[in-house]
Amino acid sequence: MQMPDAKSPLKIGTRGSPLALAQAFETRRRLMDAHGLPEDAFEIVIIKTTGDKVLDRPLKEIGGKGLFTKEIEEALTAGGIDIAVHSMKDMPVDQPEGLLIDCYLPREDVRDAFVSPQVPKLMDLPQGAVVGSSSLRRRAQLAHRRPDLQLVEFRGNVQTRLKKLGEGVAMATFLAMAGLNRLGMAQVAQGPIEVDEMLPAVAQGAIGIERRAVDERAAFLLAAIHDTPTGHRLAAERAYLAALDGSCETPIAGLAVLEAGDVWLRGEILRPDGSEAITGEARGSIADAADLGTDLARRLLAQAPAGFFDWR
Repeated sequence: MQMPDAKSPLKIGTRGSPLALAQAFETRRRLMDAHGLPEDAFEIVIIKTTGDKVLDRPLKEIGGKGLFTKEIEEALTAGGIDIAVHSMKDMPVDQPEGLLIDCYLPREDVRDAFVSPQVPKLMDLPQGAVVGSSSLRRRAQLAHRRPDLQLVEFRGNVQTRLKKLGEGVAMATFLAMAGLNRLGMAQVAQGPIEVDEMLPAVAQGAIGIERRAVDERAAFLLAAIHDTPTGHRLAAERAYLAALDGSCETPIAGLAVLEAGDVWLRGEILRPDGSEAITGEARGSIADAADLGTDLARRLLAQAPAGFFDWR
């Protein structure tokens, strides 16, 4: 097998935001360390996606999660890149034919970060405070727990959102602790929000690496850096998401953890206005992780009253 080198580097596709680049650099570093390869055996290829170009409208209005992956996956299918690095919380559950994700890096902090220059904690926000978020899940959870808050749309990368916060567009916003940690910017958050208070997005904190199914060289290289525990957790979470038909049009939270050989999965579905939330949990063996996710999703759907999804 011809290993990548300076003349024929492995091309790593990524979005161009600072966080996306940090994730691509982490992937490159792990591949270098695992295979004893130099940095010039890899080429970072920046691909601008539709989601990066349209920043003034909610994701659900312009196409959902696929907006951050479509152009990258097209380049992967066409052979313009060899692998693609993704934030798994942005990934649709269905992939284009011929592509697969069977490599996950060790998962980072799954929690949301509370970011505010004025207020130390979420529950310390004053009545009627303006809070910015582009996440349908976070907005629904906030509306459910604090219906007094005024929610405004907040799109863009981490730096853009912090700039909006500094300009006084909102009193607080929310980011993923994983992203802040990877950028070395954890200090901008007042602190993490515990998962018992705000259950995170499915696959939050996880990096997945996509490849062409027929590319044996990429499969060999990636197998050496795959984190098996993260794979087990995402098997449960993504099966749960798939059974709920998850997209940016549905407020869904979910988190799986491993405990003594078992998977513990918690889930929450909400109305977008926060008026109603349905929660549940399930435990089972790691070998049955995907089935566990599907079963929990079905139980939550069965609990939903008539009209719960009428807004869709």
